[in-house]
Amino acid sequence: MTRALGLGDLVLWNIVTVVGFRWVAVAAHTGPGSILLWISAGLLFFVPSALVIAGLSRRYPEEGGLYVWTRELFGPWHGFFCGACYFLANLFYLPTLLLSGLSMAAVAFGFGQDKWVMVGLSLTIIWVMLGTNLVGVNVGKWAINLGGITTFLVGALLMLACVFALFHGGFATQDMGTGLMPHLDWQKLNFWSQIALAFTGLELAPIMAGEIRDPRRTIPLAAWISGAATSAFYVGGTVAMLALVSAEHIDIMAGVVQAGQAAGARLGWIGFPAAIAILMLVGTAGGFSSWLSGCARLPFVIGIDKFLPPAFARPHPLWGTPYWALLGEGAICSLFVVVMTLGESLRAGYQILVDLTTVTSLFPFLYIFGGGWKCGFPVSAVCGLAVTVLAIGLAFIPPEGASFWYETKLVCGCAALVVAARLNFNYALRKRSRSGVTAEKFPPA
Repeated sequence: MTRALGLGDLVLWNIVTVVGFRWVAVAAHTGPGSILLWISAGLLFFVPSALVIAGLSRRYPEEGGLYVWTRELFGPWHGFFCGACYFLANLFYLPTLLLSGLSMAAVAFGFGQDKWVMVGLSLTIIWVMLGTNLVGVNVGKWAINLGGITTFLVGALLMLACVFALFHGGFATQDMGTGLMPHLDWQKLNFWSQIALAFTGLELAPIMAGEIRDPRRTIPLAAWISGAATSAFYVGGTVAMLALVSAEHIDIMAGVVQAGQAAGARLGWIGFPAAIAILMLVGTAGGFSSWLSGCARLPFVIGIDKFLPPAFARPHPLWGTPYWALLGEGAICSLFVVVMTLGESLRAGYQILVDLTTVTSLFPFLYIFGGGWKCGFPVSAVCGLAVTVLAIGLAFIPPEGASFWYETKLVCGCAALVVAARLNFNYALRKRSRSGVTAEKFPPA
């Protein structure tokens, strides 16, 4: 692997990977109480995860990241299951990323949120971006860097608009002073799990440790720099949105563009909403590229360990990229875009994908924080594990607008993941045994 990523690349990579515009919209829609949730999640989940990930990256600075950590600390089955969960979470996440980005464009540029129009555009973007990622990280990192810069600019512009808005009528949300405590509303408890999900992403870069210059130093340093920027974005962006738009009127899929429109109308800034929307779409594309590229390395490394078909372990002969994994991501992600919206409104179909992403993304953190406990980070491990378990449980609470089949789809999706992973692992184990390679090649540490 070519070590093409330096400190600056990794900081921007982390920013565009971790920051999600829709999380700010969902938080602002929930009300001022979400600000305390941001701070709590930052202290109890984000900081512990940064400490643990930095420590594990120093101990195992290898391509594969969390898969290698779990394999070495807990054994090959747990490593495989952790890697499989994380990879499939990416397949759930990418459609939600596209749906949210296109919904923002729909609001800003005037085309409606028709479900099948969104699906068609999502499929187009998936395959266009897939083609660019096949070329490799040397080229792909520039789109990610640009996405990180534009993401930072969106947050800065919203906070600037917030300052000016406070001198032109004050906060649009009236209970900013009295509503800072989170409300125990059953229909909004589902959002609490998304707060933890919004702070995931620092673990993606170590998966590409073999392509990072001096990973033992670069990964921890980039995590702390980008972590500070991300926390400021979430708290400051939520406050800015509540200043510009009242909480009950904020759309959970296109709220940031709404805030841009409100700022433009209130302050007379012509073109401000369109500028926000364009920057967000570039940031969304950069985030899509980072997740697509990073997670494709998991099947590559697992394939080298012979727990997936040999094709996954073969890089492209010209570009050196894990092209079978990338193509698989594109095909399965396309299928999820179509299937998970059947029988649901666009909003509810989007929410199912969000919650599948929440469960499958957070489950590997049980291993990450468990590894942190084994490697000498007990306080961080306990805090992180407590938030992770709570977030996974809250993800199963149905949000507003979900149909009767909502929980059935979510439970069946999670169960299918566990069964499929175990069947695949058992098959690979038998095949390795017949070829004279046993699982004991990777004993627990």
